[in-house]
Amino acid sequence: MMKKAAAAILALAVTTGMFAGCYGGGSSTSSGEESHASSEGNTEGKIDTSKEVNLVMYLYGSEGVANQSILKELNSKLKEKINATLEIKYIDWGNISTKYPLLWASGEEFDMSYVASNASVPYATLAKQDVLADITDMLDKYAPTLKTAINDSAWNSMKVGGRIYGVPSTYSEFTAYGFVTRKDILEKAGLEKVSSIEDMEKYMDAALSAGFVPLNGSSNLAMDLYRMFIATTSDWLDAPGIPESEMYLAFSASNGGKIFHPAFTDEFEKFAAKMAQWSEKGYWSKDVLSAAQDDKDNFYNGLSAAYITHQPDWTGSYGLQLQKGLDVETEFYTFAEANNKIVKKMGCENATGISVNSKYPERCLMLIEQLMTDKECYDLFQYGIEGVQYKIVDGKITKPDGFDEKTQGGGFAGWALRTDALNIPSVTEDPRRYTLNEAWNKVAIDNPFVGFSFDNKNVSAELSSIANVDSQLGIQILLGKTSDAADSVSKYREQLKTAGVDTVVDEVNKQYEAFKAQ
Repeated sequence: MMKKAAAAILALAVTTGMFAGCYGGGSSTSSGEESHASSEGNTEGKIDTSKEVNLVMYLYGSEGVANQSILKELNSKLKEKINATLEIKYIDWGNISTKYPLLWASGEEFDMSYVASNASVPYATLAKQDVLADITDMLDKYAPTLKTAINDSAWNSMKVGGRIYGVPSTYSEFTAYGFVTRKDILEKAGLEKVSSIEDMEKYMDAALSAGFVPLNGSSNLAMDLYRMFIATTSDWLDAPGIPESEMYLAFSASNGGKIFHPAFTDEFEKFAAKMAQWSEKGYWSKDVLSAAQDDKDNFYNGLSAAYITHQPDWTGSYGLQLQKGLDVETEFYTFAEANNKIVKKMGCENATGISVNSKYPERCLMLIEQLMTDKECYDLFQYGIEGVQYKIVDGKITKPDGFDEKTQGGGFAGWALRTDALNIPSVTEDPRRYTLNEAWNKVAIDNPFVGFSFDNKNVSAELSSIANVDSQLGIQILLGKTSDAADSVSKYREQLKTAGVDTVVDEVNKQYEAFKAQ
């Protein structure tokens, strides 16, 4: 999933400069030596901010050329408002799986970082490891505006053991996955739009006739097909336990509300057989396991007839389509829509945590409040300097005249700090993003895991073994690259059992039942 999220942000970055990146670690943190207890003292009910502090925040990405200039402008506002400055350190996209866990395990002194329920170290695990500051009793005093601006459901999603250890995003987003098509090939297939798996097959047959490889991508396609499988099957929903980058677990209310591994179902056997058929028909290239280019990249280069992604990536890539000069209309078939399974986002899926090692957690919370509720600070952090990185035309963010990406490009991967209240639409976004969001807001179902975050520390060895099985036989099954689909599914089940999948499923259900009993 991280691949799609990164792609969507990068597409926006090309046109608005809101994306940024990474340089190596470092251990400098808040200035001064006194403890936060004395530095944030209370005099006659007022917060003492007489001492200037510098706060270090870790974000994903790499540093944009203009980031320091943007921070200079932002820090002048922050110093005026809360007498603090912000320093950004970066974890490059390619290093997230190794550097993000190390950030928390090393004991490095820093102040804030991106946290999420589906990060390489889940938010709840960090909270239970006592590496995040408990902000529950700080909100009323140090971030009252922020506390009110975020609804109870979002705050509840951040609770671990009844306490709050992070600030959730309040940006409306539905990451429902779907199938992106070209209008011209839809016409060849005799379809107005794709509304089912059967329609997908008609579309891909028409694409083959037109000389296209329908889903011309890399091995990353495997997980997109798995997401399609889960989203189009019965009442199944994505469940925690196994990372979303692998063949993850599912939840079914009709199955007694239990979490299970889909590989051990009849539905998975049928799906594996269908994927073998799709592979045989040429719906993706024969070298898909070794190919370097994703289906989305090939789509915009005119080398693929479709790609699978989530809605924000499809709508957010509108600017990329314009840049590439692909002069076709696109449509989006949302897998989960037919079974009424559009799920509301949980706040803990994008959030900001304060390190327990921060000397100034109260000032950190005040800074987060500024970045999420003060328009001046929000615009600088999310969009850059007006007139340099962006301008507003007809209520939408666009590039200023004469903008030079090489000398003026910059921004921060700060989606965890986005809010609906202050968000400005971009010309690089397909306006259907907001149309769909509005429609889905009326029918979206609650995520059954709001407030629940799986702590994987008891099954880390099993998860590692399962990851090895998934990266080999699992991916081959999803891409139809086995000689006998039924036999391969049988072997996959055996290997999962040996890896300890039952232990993982039991642990997830045990934690989830305990959570529901609270």
